[in-house]
Amino acid sequence: MSLRKITLAVLITGSLVTPMAAFANFWHLNNSEIGFTTHPEHLTNSKTRAQVQQELQQAKADGSWYYLQRGLPVPDTHADQGKTREQVQQELASMTKEEARRIQDFYAGA
Repeated sequence: MSLRKITLAVLITGSLVTPMAAFANFWHLNNSEIGFTTHPEHLTNSKTRAQVQQELQQAKADGSWYYLQRGLPVPDTHADQGKTREQVQQELASMTKEEARRIQDFYAGA
């Protein structure tokens, strides 16, 4: 196949696929005052109302709903406490010269 035919096929395919992808959205741009129209029939629901309500009750029970309704990240409740000051100082004291040089190069730039 010649380069001209391949290029033409790619351009035709792209011009047909792009509008189809745009129509898959909930809203479509238009030339009105608001700038778009909504089409709720384009959305598909994978969960039932009962499942959504159950998830909401679970989020309220574990406290994550407080953060989610404000658009905040939910704190990790399973995070470990980290290291104590003594553990960090002990690691620093037992660090080899090669490790210290690598850290120095990383943070100060080599």
